[in-house]
Amino acid sequence: MRSSPARLTGVLLLLSGGMSAPSSRPAGLLGRVFQYIDLHQDEFVQTLREWVAVESDSIQPVPRLREELFTMMSLAAEELRRLGANVDVVDSGSQKLPDGQTLPILPVILAELGNDPKKATVCFYGHLDVQPARQEDGWLTDPYTLTEVDGKLYGRGATDNKGPVLAWINAVSTFQALEEDLPVNLKFIMEGMEEAGSLALEELVRREKNRFFSSVDYIVISDNLWISRRKPALICGMRGNSYFTVEVKCRDQGFHSGTFGGILNEPMADLIALLGGLVDASGRILVPAIYDHVAPLTEEEKKGYEAIDLDLEEYRNSSQVKRFLFDTKEEILMHLWRYPSLSIHGIEGAFDEPGAKTVIPGRVTGKFSIRLVPHMNTSVVEKQVEQHLEYIFSKRNSSNQMSVSMALGLLPWTANITDNQYPAAKKAIKTVFGTEPDMIQDGSTIPIARIFQDIIQKSVLMLPLGAVDDGEHAQNEKINRWNYIEGSKLFAAFFLEVAQLHSDDLLTDPLSHTPERE
Repeated sequence: MRSSPARLTGVLLLLSGGMSAPSSRPAGLLGRVFQYIDLHQDEFVQTLREWVAVESDSIQPVPRLREELFTMMSLAAEELRRLGANVDVVDSGSQKLPDGQTLPILPVILAELGNDPKKATVCFYGHLDVQPARQEDGWLTDPYTLTEVDGKLYGRGATDNKGPVLAWINAVSTFQALEEDLPVNLKFIMEGMEEAGSLALEELVRREKNRFFSSVDYIVISDNLWISRRKPALICGMRGNSYFTVEVKCRDQGFHSGTFGGILNEPMADLIALLGGLVDASGRILVPAIYDHVAPLTEEEKKGYEAIDLDLEEYRNSSQVKRFLFDTKEEILMHLWRYPSLSIHGIEGAFDEPGAKTVIPGRVTGKFSIRLVPHMNTSVVEKQVEQHLEYIFSKRNSSNQMSVSMALGLLPWTANITDNQYPAAKKAIKTVFGTEPDMIQDGSTIPIARIFQDIIQKSVLMLPLGAVDDGEHAQNEKINRWNYIEGSKLFAAFFLEVAQLHSDDLLTDPLSHTPERE
């Protein structure tokens, strides 16, 4: 029997090192599911290629890109309809930009497949928008042409979040191709504005709480990365985010440095002083009292960091960083996950093009954010930052105007790892990858997790597929073919594990699960 190209690719990936071989193929239904996914992986990669080709950038508010986003949402809706799902594309209204321009907010896809009252209902959240990407910014290939090199699939959105969304769809389509009944009822919520702050999504979740979400038992998000290149992980917490702008203004237009240099309080100099007073060289935030509400470190938590499988040298090399601020695995993880951090992101209004322009900007805006941890409060942090910057500015005795604004305030999220779907996910990971997952946190922020937990009050599971070196938001973003294909198997195995747990619960207490289904 001749080997298919897909099978040969899988063998080469395993022989090349850097990837862990999955456990031997299980028997029965799951074995057939895994075999089908292996044999059809090239088709799954081709669909990812078609999705990556859509420039679904939600960050740049321009009509052309909004049209691309609508195209992306239509592609996803059609894919779900092909699965037989009932699909509702919910209008989200419009947004008015600071320049007076009005643009439509992307609609949200709500879809459902199956409504058997004897089955558990799992809802999958994913987003279809991406960060901006241009080849001239340092991409080795066209960011919107999925390019495979040594088993790595390079393209904007490959790992964040189009690859994981398609892995979920691949798992569903495999059961259907094998003419097997889906083990669980499925619901999908997909948006196109996650990178821009999930505009209007919270309002929709509140509105649909007692309708679309009423029968949901579990919610799954796959929008994170492992802490390793090879070992899978489950996410049990995420930091929040407060995003700030600080503007310094002399006048709306710039000045000639030869005519005005030396006789003005220059806005850029004021702004650099303000930004330089936010964080020191060791990474410590200089805002007074900012650490007062950080949850104390317990001995049990400290032991958890010791148990994480992290090769610091590999992590540093894959990050392409000469050295980190801290030397031990435990310190690195704590400062990534359980302590706040402050990052300076950019300056608007400054000259940043090639050449030697001698302008003095008349107005500049600095942008920075603070990643929040339990038990920090966004309103308290906002006041602390404002007071600190006002103090620094007053010491400069500048004639310019300074204003501070918190553009975004998102609280941290903590999972309840005693929920049923966590052991189900652990079993599925062991089946597919042959190992127990790392139980990790994520230093970034996914607002919808906290929204789901607070409003719907249902269990939220973060089940990542991507490796630590996938480069989400960066140049040369990728997902490994191995992660994408094994991730499709992982979701299929997860369906079966959730179904088994649900069945066991019903046998134990038949009256414990009698939700009303519409």
